[in-house]
Amino acid sequence: MKGPLFYSKILLFGEYGIIKDSKGLSIPYNFYKGALQISDHPTEEQIKSNGNLSRLTGHIEQLMKQDSDFPKFDVETLKADVAAGMFFDSSIPQGYGVGSSGALVASIYDKYAIEKITVLENLTREKLLILKDIFGKIESFFHGKSSGLDPLNSYLSLPILINSKEDIEPAGIPSQSTTGKGAVFLLDSGIVGETAPMVNIFMENMKQEGFRSMLKDKFVKYTDMCVEDFLSGDVKGLFGNVKKLSHVVLDNFKPMIPAQFHGLWKKGLDTGDYYLKLCGSGGGGYILGFTEDLEKAESSLKDYKLEVVYNF
Repeated sequence: MKGPLFYSKILLFGEYGIIKDSKGLSIPYNFYKGALQISDHPTEEQIKSNGNLSRLTGHIEQLMKQDSDFPKFDVETLKADVAAGMFFDSSIPQGYGVGSSGALVASIYDKYAIEKITVLENLTREKLLILKDIFGKIESFFHGKSSGLDPLNSYLSLPILINSKEDIEPAGIPSQSTTGKGAVFLLDSGIVGETAPMVNIFMENMKQEGFRSMLKDKFVKYTDMCVEDFLSGDVKGLFGNVKKLSHVVLDNFKPMIPAQFHGLWKKGLDTGDYYLKLCGSGGGGYILGFTEDLEKAESSLKDYKLEVVYNF
């Protein structure tokens, strides 16, 4: 057995902000992928994944019993497949902010939901919100609370524009330039990040009036402008706003940036060679970078491994 592939995702803009109704833009990242699989000779890693799937099955069963809005899943087949040793065979790094649990949730829904909403039908806003809600409930097994966006992105394999919590739509993003010097890249921090502790820090900070007004007046404002610039192809405007956003993050989200990257973050702001921002909840994993000149950024960050995600 080998299920269809589901890809990782990158939330280009909107981390933390979407909790407070900022815009967001999430794109599939096909470099990493995963699929459900059964093997005759499972490795230790695969046995661990199988145990995870077994617990996730229990979570789905609970949701079906307790939640009248939750769709029906073919739990008997799911249980039988898990008992036969099914695991999620994935190259998506965990704790890196690229949606490893999202791809898993998408693959389970795709294979076992009985009356599923498919990618082929006319995806109205209402259907997208229903999917997002279902995915959020399943993914909460991993993170405690989930927006459902990562699995949605993985399931649809389309860029998704988040206008607000109740307003999401598939987005057309400008074609990549094959000759341009600018790029969006991933910088590997070499540390695994955990979502739940970072979200807890954010929620604690939200109790402070000053933090809340910074979020609304600066963080959400610049995030929204970055999304608009990116979608309209205004590269000059985008880099101006990414720089402001990078500044706001360095000043106000320090716990989410691994300590050894504070200097590197500031160096980018001072030189203009690149601007860094959080990729997902931070705390480790990947850091997202934007540069108008990839060669300059690579030489400035020569000690680090960069993966280009998008070319301007």
